[in-house]
Amino acid sequence: MRRRTILSLLPAGAAGLTLAACGSAVTGGDGGNGGSDNGGGGSAGGTVRVGHLPSALFTPLYVADAKGYFEEEGITLELVPLKSGQDGIPMLANDQLDVMVAGFSAGMFNALNQGLEFKIVGSMGISPGDPENSPTALEVRQALIDDGSVSTVADLKGRKIAVAGGPGATGGYLLAAMLEEGGLTLNDVEVVNLSTPDQEPALTNGSVDAATPSAPFSTAIEEAGVGSPIAVPAQGVTGTGVTYSETFIGSDLAQPFFTALTKGAQELSDDGQQSDEVYQILADTLGQDIEVLKASPMYSYLPDLAPQPDQLENMQQVWIEAGQITSSEPLDVSTIVDASFAEGSGA
Repeated sequence: MRRRTILSLLPAGAAGLTLAACGSAVTGGDGGNGGSDNGGGGSAGGTVRVGHLPSALFTPLYVADAKGYFEEEGITLELVPLKSGQDGIPMLANDQLDVMVAGFSAGMFNALNQGLEFKIVGSMGISPGDPENSPTALEVRQALIDDGSVSTVADLKGRKIAVAGGPGATGGYLLAAMLEEGGLTLNDVEVVNLSTPDQEPALTNGSVDAATPSAPFSTAIEEAGVGSPIAVPAQGVTGTGVTYSETFIGSDLAQPFFTALTKGAQELSDDGQQSDEVYQILADTLGQDIEVLKASPMYSYLPDLAPQPDQLENMQQVWIEAGQITSSEPLDVSTIVDASFAEGSGA
């Protein structure tokens, strides 16, 4: 299993760069008080505060901004960088953010169970399921591959696997999706919370047996001979999306915002190979080298960015079984999802 090579494109020291941990994107306005400034937005337009993790994973947001689709809807975009989706949950619930574009987590479901109010209105990156071109892979320490200790996913039972954010993070759900191929669950392995840049050194020194890096780290691991991919998330698996605050969901700007966002998604190709214009937008927004972006596998996106309730149900089941969700019963997904904005986008 070999995927796009990028190591030769990286300048010295650039293997430590990440698409998910870079400088803040340029905002579309002067701040303001968010969508709630005009009674939660109005027909005359207003500012929408969007919490996000600066990452190519959320390309539709950046493309829509750069191509003026939000401006066409009378929206001034205020992008608020977050360290994790979990960090944005209280901000969303307290109307410090109008929208969040980020990964889902067990903590999000715990917050909903505790009475915090917000709605999941859309999806973001969806796994292509292509072993040769997946942005996320389950990389096994090369020594274990070479001596035959690990040849299938099932052989990882009882072993240490590095996941950014730990078992309750988006990466934990993606790991669970890959472990399923070998009949394993999160309870069958030892999940180590380790940031993506730290995963290659941990594989190198043997402190973990496998890791779940995203591109460009996954391909860098392979090119360095540190690890080899043994699985990728199946086609259709997703752990990220779009959430609205309860205040913003009733705003006059809620539908225009989502419509503009879907226009950004419709600029993207299905096979992950994007136009030079899209790569340039990402390079300008994220501060990444354009050749590295072009060489890195990317997720795919639905034209209407419709929410994926089946994935949300799967997440809850995975995290309840792993003890990451405090409630023993899953939330009724229909009470936390609003697909009306995707349906009204005209995509």
